[in-house]
Amino acid sequence: MSAVPATLPEASPWRPALAVFVPLLLVVGWFYRDAALAMAEVWWRSETFAHCLLVPPIVLWLVWRRRAELAALAPRPQPWLLLPMLGIAALWLLAELVAVNAATQFAFVATLVLAVPAVLGWPVARTIFFPLMFSFFAVPFGEFALPWMMEWTADFVVGALQLTGVPVYREGQNFVVPSGTWSVIDECSGIRYLMASFMVGSLFAYLSYRSWWRRAAFMAVSIAVPIVANWLRAYMIVMLAHLSGNKLAVGVDHILYGWVFFGVIILAMFFVGSRWSEPAAEARTPAAGEALASAPPARRVVLAALAVAAVALLPHGVLAMLERAEGAAAAPRLELPPTLGAWSTAGAGVADWTPDYDDASARARAAYAGPSGSVGVLVDYYRGQDETLKVVSTHRLLVGMRDPDLSVPRHEARTLELDGRRLVLRRSEVHGRVSLSGSRQRRLVVWRLYWIDGRFYGGDVEAKIAGAAARLAGHGNEGATLLLHADGDEADAVIEDFLRGQHAALGTLLQRVHDTR
Repeated sequence: MSAVPATLPEASPWRPALAVFVPLLLVVGWFYRDAALAMAEVWWRSETFAHCLLVPPIVLWLVWRRRAELAALAPRPQPWLLLPMLGIAALWLLAELVAVNAATQFAFVATLVLAVPAVLGWPVARTIFFPLMFSFFAVPFGEFALPWMMEWTADFVVGALQLTGVPVYREGQNFVVPSGTWSVIDECSGIRYLMASFMVGSLFAYLSYRSWWRRAAFMAVSIAVPIVANWLRAYMIVMLAHLSGNKLAVGVDHILYGWVFFGVIILAMFFVGSRWSEPAAEARTPAAGEALASAPPARRVVLAALAVAAVALLPHGVLAMLERAEGAAAAPRLELPPTLGAWSTAGAGVADWTPDYDDASARARAAYAGPSGSVGVLVDYYRGQDETLKVVSTHRLLVGMRDPDLSVPRHEARTLELDGRRLVLRRSEVHGRVSLSGSRQRRLVVWRLYWIDGRFYGGDVEAKIAGAAARLAGHGNEGATLLLHADGDEADAVIEDFLRGQHAALGTLLQRVHDTR
């Protein structure tokens, strides 16, 4: 095996290749700057994804470690990879049309990753395969798992409390023990521990093991350990507070104990994992001149880079044409009428409740009394959607996680036939928090559905698809979210009766708002 110098010889094909590839990365970064800046903003403001700040420097360091092997290879463009890049560009366009932030960011990173084999070739991409895959940790992704992880944590804590003889009453993610009340909120879910552990665990596995099965096994452990550790952390915090009369593990102590416990668990995981570490394989590099002698002409690299830049620019051109066609739209004017068929605002009475968000272009609300009871209607209209203004968003909560009075213990699907179409709506229950005395407020039932381009939709995904199709068809970048709520034992029947009879009137009202632009 011959040694490869750390510096490139004058005749190395890497000099012209890098002179083309580095500007290409800058051009792609400029095209996708909105996605890149949105990622960086989340890294900076979110504790859950603060670890993502380390991804770019780690990727550069990992590539630098393989510089000797890379210097011995010749860049060999693979033009056929433009086809999957076109697919990624189409994905970015569809995601951008309906402001799906995670999808646009994954598409941005995938474009950068695919540019490596497309311009520099498969041998280069294979040599730095892990750093390329590690780049995807830069995308702040995973908050969709919050509800599940919160529920699992609550399940474990309540079960462990019962096994250790502590009486507990649970409602959703809230539970009461003799010493006080507790809630499993987003910070208790363990999502930040999981994300950080998986990233660092993957890096540890790559640097410590050679066999793929060991790497995969340790990466799986780095997922399971923080989940179980968070369950134990939450249980111990509740027990410490309970046994100390709420003198320990509350306030700042609560957070401090959590991070200390997590740090100890991760260090133990790495210590155990290091016992099975494998020595690094000695990198084989071609004999001097073996790979470089057959390097393709530099113009092939230039042409490949230009083609990649054209593919990256294409969806932005399509989006610009759509935005010019949509033009600037006036702020929507939205009002609910005093009567809808047999339903009237006169004499209506429903619980006083407002969701924990107000981000729409226009909002209207009213309470209607009808033959079967009273129902509250809240309509949020969104025009000119972007990263912060959009019809479908996973960040909207019916009740704030730290609300002292209300909680949402249950979400479920509700099927309804409207005009021959089957809608699967989201049904939620809003309850008053249970106190040590056992008292609580009355129950509120909330149904949610969407209106986009003249039709109602129940699910988030179908609403997103409908929004993208509407924009591609030139029907505007807007839509509405409807929340229908009622209280009492017959709440579901009242909401269904109202929706079956008045959905057409609501659709006509929203269509008028849509057409007034």
